[in-house]
Amino acid sequence: MDNRPIDTLRSGLVYLTLVAGVVGIPWLAWFVGAPAVVLAIVLAWPNLNRIPRVIASAVLLAIATALVVDPGLLTAGLMTITRLAALVVAVMLLSHALGRSHHLSVISEHLFSGRALTRYLSITFGTLFLAMPLNFGSVSVVSTLIGREIENNGDSGGARNAARGVLRGFGSASVCSPLSIAVVLTLTLVPGLHGWQLLSLTFPLAAGYLLMGTVFREPEPVAVDAQARVRPPRVLPSWLFFGACIGLICLCTFLSRAFFGLAYAQAVTCSCLLVVAIGLVASPGERRLPRMDNISNELAIICGSAFLGATLSAFVAAGLDTDFDLPVWAFPVTAFGLPWVLFAGGLVGMNPLILVTMAGGLSSRLWPESAGLGLAIAMVSGWGLTIAGTPYSANALLVQRLTGYDNWRATIGWSLKLSLIALAVASSLAAATTVVLMD
Repeated sequence: MDNRPIDTLRSGLVYLTLVAGVVGIPWLAWFVGAPAVVLAIVLAWPNLNRIPRVIASAVLLAIATALVVDPGLLTAGLMTITRLAALVVAVMLLSHALGRSHHLSVISEHLFSGRALTRYLSITFGTLFLAMPLNFGSVSVVSTLIGREIENNGDSGGARNAARGVLRGFGSASVCSPLSIAVVLTLTLVPGLHGWQLLSLTFPLAAGYLLMGTVFREPEPVAVDAQARVRPPRVLPSWLFFGACIGLICLCTFLSRAFFGLAYAQAVTCSCLLVVAIGLVASPGERRLPRMDNISNELAIICGSAFLGATLSAFVAAGLDTDFDLPVWAFPVTAFGLPWVLFAGGLVGMNPLILVTMAGGLSSRLWPESAGLGLAIAMVSGWGLTIAGTPYSANALLVQRLTGYDNWRATIGWSLKLSLIALAVASSLAAATTVVLMD
């Protein structure tokens, strides 16, 4: 059976959602963007994996229930699903545009050169850096190189340490990258919070997590000079190229929010598209946009989980009395416990998006605005540590597919102690920040 017409339709629906998310008009999101992405996911049902099918089924059930109970409960969820779908498409386009650059191959070779400690730090911080513009593309690029290393030279402590570095580096990007879905969604949902406030605390947290990871790795034999890899020449321009792309996106995001009042997710989406447009103009022979019918699993997991969280928070908020307030002690306790709950959910396959979106959706109703920073730290740190240290995250499954390392072994087996220490530090910081800001 020829599925090309359906695949073309699905790709068109995804791009239609991108347009609706960029324009940002609420009714366009409700009646065009959200229905388009839901239809694209439903049309891709035969190609969906098990978890995306479960999430998509739950989304359809939630929509049907809300239409019967109160259609107004869908408002936040439909807006969220449109904004996130547009962000995912924009990031995929950015990854496609930058992934063809020769600078990426230069950086990739640079990551695997040098001695054991230098190589580990290069891979962890390099994956963090590349994840800012490339998102999942960074995991794919570096994991492919690890798989090639295993194929050519066999399994080794160096290859296993590299796999550790990829997972930890990408997880830390969710904690401190201004372009990560975790940070974008948190800044969108938590009221009265600025990006610089959050990142000024989460970047040291992420850096400390990566540096602490040097203790939790395997010893490697010292390579003799004949075996040591030579660093590729002229690597600095390649790093500067990616740094300039990240800087341009961050600058455009700040300016569009300051002068045009765009929501954070909308501002990041538009900024990513600007870099993509510049790339297309600079590469006259490569102006065809990629098809988007192959990202249905990602859309189902990311957008579906966010929709469920937003809709559940609307259901809960609607059932609360107008004078309902949490006791004062509940706020630091919640900030301390949320990262642990997210990590526990990740162990059984629950996407952190659901609980993060739900917590963020309820924050405007229950959480004191002055202490929103504490909740935001708990949200992004719990999210990042969950996707770095639990076996069912998309990046852990991708590393398993490209390297052959079992997802349980690569996360729980290799990094559980590190994850527990980092969770204790992150949750304590979130709780302390909440207490200080509430005074």
